[in-house]
Amino acid sequence: MIEISHLTKRYGEHLAVSDLSFTVDSGQIYGFLGPNGAGKSTTMNIMTGCLSATEGSVRIDGHDIFEEPGQAKKLIGYLPEQPPLYLNETPEEYLRFVGEAKGLRGSELERQIDEVIAQTGIEEVAHRRISALSKGYKQRVGIAQALLGSPKVIILDEPTVGLDPIQIIEIRDLIKELGRTHTVLFSSHILSEVQTICDQIIMIAKGRLVAFDTPENLEQHLLSPNQVVLTTDAGAEEVRALLGGVDHITELALEEGEDGLVTARIKTDLSSVYDLSRALFFAFAAGGRALLELTVKKANLEDIFLELAEADDGGLEAPAVEIELEEREVDGE
Repeated sequence: MIEISHLTKRYGEHLAVSDLSFTVDSGQIYGFLGPNGAGKSTTMNIMTGCLSATEGSVRIDGHDIFEEPGQAKKLIGYLPEQPPLYLNETPEEYLRFVGEAKGLRGSELERQIDEVIAQTGIEEVAHRRISALSKGYKQRVGIAQALLGSPKVIILDEPTVGLDPIQIIEIRDLIKELGRTHTVLFSSHILSEVQTICDQIIMIAKGRLVAFDTPENLEQHLLSPNQVVLTTDAGAEEVRALLGGVDHITELALEEGEDGLVTARIKTDLSSVYDLSRALFFAFAAGGRALLELTVKKANLEDIFLELAEADDGGLEAPAVEIELEEREVDGE
């Protein structure tokens, strides 16, 4: 559905997007993930034809966004980070204006307006001025305008920024619903958000692609081994001795606190970190020493992203990431 090939964008000496390539397939929800300044908005503006590229190409369902902008843009519904709303109009008036700008007329225009108003849940505020609406409703109006014209692809730039917790949940549910009938690509710097919603996650850092996979595969293949953190009143050397009889410890780091307690951070190659927790408990019990605290640190996307972003130094360093990307390019910021 979307093919990004060797996309590069420079602003003078600043490289905002660097040789970015990936493919988005139909009928899935994609999370475009990266810290602020990673190049997400720049990439999306190029994908939607709002910004030129220094190098590379973008194809939407086979249409080049630069060479065939009319055909390509008809396939895209776009919500920028700042929704382009006319605050003195009502949502219905604004949607009519946008629909006409997209070439809709007559009964088809009215039908689509009614449809997107219902789909985004703004019936109750359709006749109020947009300036009087909450930010959550303004975001819904912005999404409604993106849906006009029946685009195949919906692109949303930071759709939950500035919303309260209830509004965030509502927008997430709306994105899930849109994913049933559209290909959805939305950007975020909130890892829990993309993990909750997305089928696939695209991670970028410093304008470069650092990972592209499902949330489950990223957790399974790219995160450092599972970790257990324990605190004890045993001395550091005694802790080393107690742990010497525990198998499957791949890494051990000890830290002595000012209160005399020792914290041990332990990594394992076991598939279940709870098996390690059980072994640690019995090792300390057999040695007659107390475990004051035992915490299991399981895989999460935040650790993955930090690991990948820190590892990226002008290229892809992690072999697992390179292998996955090569496979995707053969199959087919």
